[in-house]
Amino acid sequence: MKYDIAIIGAGLGGLVLARVLHLNGIGATIYEAEASASARTQGGLLDMHPHSGQRALRDAGLSDAFSSLTLAGEDAKRVVDQHGTILFDQPGDAACARPEVDRGALRAMLIDALPAATIRWNSKVTNVSLMDRHTVCFADGRSIMADMVVGADGAWSRIRPLLTDLAPAYAGTCFIEIGLTGEPRHRAAIDAIGSGTLIAAAPGKGIMVHRASDGSARGYAALKQPLGSDGAIDFTDLQLAPAFAGWAPSLTVFVRESQIAPVLRPIYALPVGMRWERVPGVTLVGDAAHLMSPFAGEGANLAMLDGAELARAILCHPGDIEAALGAYESALFPRSAEVAAVSARNLELFFGATAPSSVVSLFGGVPQ
Repeated sequence: MKYDIAIIGAGLGGLVLARVLHLNGIGATIYEAEASASARTQGGLLDMHPHSGQRALRDAGLSDAFSSLTLAGEDAKRVVDQHGTILFDQPGDAACARPEVDRGALRAMLIDALPAATIRWNSKVTNVSLMDRHTVCFADGRSIMADMVVGADGAWSRIRPLLTDLAPAYAGTCFIEIGLTGEPRHRAAIDAIGSGTLIAAAPGKGIMVHRASDGSARGYAALKQPLGSDGAIDFTDLQLAPAFAGWAPSLTVFVRESQIAPVLRPIYALPVGMRWERVPGVTLVGDAAHLMSPFAGEGANLAMLDGAELARAILCHPGDIEAALGAYESALFPRSAEVAAVSARNLELFFGATAPSSVVSLFGGVPQ
């Protein structure tokens, strides 16, 4: 039986879902609000885990293409205290089981692996009406009918409210983007990163930067910051330099002399263990289903696995949408709850009362 599948959002999870279905002769259409694949940058590096992200890429028939994108040695990690004292130093491993890849390159690979007509850009969803066949309406006045609607549209999903009233909550920590372009005057600070990622942590704050192959460095300053009385974070109140007073100059240079726009990125998360009652013909993948902090390193990996597992469920229940979605969600809920719990715990380890020794322990080192 043929039916129409509408995937809302061209993130990693939605792209994997469409790719695995395409490989198996099932068509799906992705509707993405952005104007094109290059409408915005896609973030930094991702480490692909064997049991999730790499498994999804195998199902998508893209393991070899992925291997050509991996960045040898980029998994190096160095943990320091606020004085710049090295507490943990793990060199990069060319044979790492969790190789690093540029997120933008990974997304481009997945887009290129789909027929050109699969993704409909400039398709911002404004409303979905649930009927025997669902109606999806777009900002430009268009509408389409679909038998299955998959919300792959991220943290602030327009599809999630069809399934649950639960929404992301602020996790108490915000990131501010920082970076240096690699000018000679910053060479010593960038050299202090090592060959991969530097993590300087203390209770309530931290500096995390990654060294790129071109000699530049990008990352985040992190601060525990309460919401204001209006329920928002006032960016003008985030005085980064005073927050890191007394820290080593080799660390504060990333804050004091950052050469990129200081974009504020509050960390939001859905409740650990969130689930919803079955709604005919509708489900979620990725951050739409289980938004969590980035401190388990599983967000993108889990989104890709969601896409592959949903495709597998559809293939295993041909012509029976409800059986497919029921099977998918019965595995999704416990899988995502376990990872979300680890993520919430790790967020506290990074910036809690015992940082940075807790960060050293997290990476398998011995606190000093």
